Amino acid sequence: MNKASKSLSTTALPPSEFNQTVIRWQSEHGRNELPWQLEQDPYHVLVSEFMLQQTQVATVIPYFSRWLHHFPTLATLASASEDEVLTQWQGLGFYRRARNLHKAAQYLQETYQGQIPAQPQLLQEVPGIGPYTAGAITAFAFNQPAALVDGNVKRVFCRYFGIEQVPTSTAADKLIWQLAENYYPEQDNRSYAQGLLDLGATICTPRKPNCINCPLRASCYAYQQQRVDNLPTKPPRKTTPTRPGHFIWISNAEGIFLTQRSGDVIWPRLWSFPEVTEPPLQAALHGHFKHTFSHYRLAAQVWQLAHPNQLAETLSTGLELISWQQLKNIALPTPIKRYLDKHQQNPG
Repeated sequence: MNKASKSLSTTALPPSEFNQTVIRWQSEHGRNELPWQLEQDPYHVLVSEFMLQQTQVATVIPYFSRWLHHFPTLATLASASEDEVLTQWQGLGFYRRARNLHKAAQYLQETYQGQIPAQPQLLQEVPGIGPYTAGAITAFAFNQPAALVDGNVKRVFCRYFGIEQVPTSTAADKLIWQLAENYYPEQDNRSYAQGLLDLGATICTPRKPNCINCPLRASCYAYQQQRVDNLPTKPPRKTTPTRPGHFIWISNAEGIFLTQRSGDVIWPRLWSFPEVTEPPLQAALHGHFKHTFSHYRLAAQVWQLAHPNQLAETLSTGLELISWQQLKNIALPTPIKRYLDKHQQNPG
């Protein structure tokens, strides 16, 4: 018997006691006034779940409100252009989420006449929706039984059940999903699911967890064994390589020359400075910026030229002069926007 099974059989509460403990705690101490909880509208839940992928709640809230002002219904989102969608997403990063949300809206509009199904198996047929998002929509929008597992749930389960494997491993992921399937309640799954997420986000945090206020501490494997700081097991640390990048700044009193990037590079379909492999000989250094991606760090230098004809023809033909006022209406990668915000008052 492995440690996960042993701890499950000797310290864990039965499913009914476990989920009722979580539900009671959530009703008293959980997050119950988030914007997407107020109406429990399936479309609102859909939008929030895409935004919350890899982004914290506090960051998402203002973007969520702005999004609903611009796209109040699934139909308005489905009929929007990709450029419009990316512009409204600007600042949240991970633009693939915006594209997937757009595709999901178009699929739902075409397949279900704008309705969102409550069944996880049907939801997983929607572009961009995986097991977690399907479970979240089922639980939060419809209060129906469904399992959901994200980073917060993995951390809570690894500590509570004593799961030793790295949570991102295939073995751990399979075990955690099995536990999630076994432990969700048949009634009030909305409160239970929200309670698990709230426990992970506010109590069972990655560092300095607040165990004294955890409703599960008396039966928690990690707390009882004084192993809270050791679980979940951390994966081996990987070194993140740094890659250079060279971008071109060409501006005048009217605006700045930008190009819309192709679909097969970083920041696909977003507007950016033209990128070159090497700086032109006549260019002067304008500035620099850094940006961290999931698998590498970009150390970029920005070089200034006086006119587009100083670039190779293959680059200059794709340039457009974007007025300084128009910049707020196009979708820009976050580091490019930050650089423009910093230098726009003194464009050079």
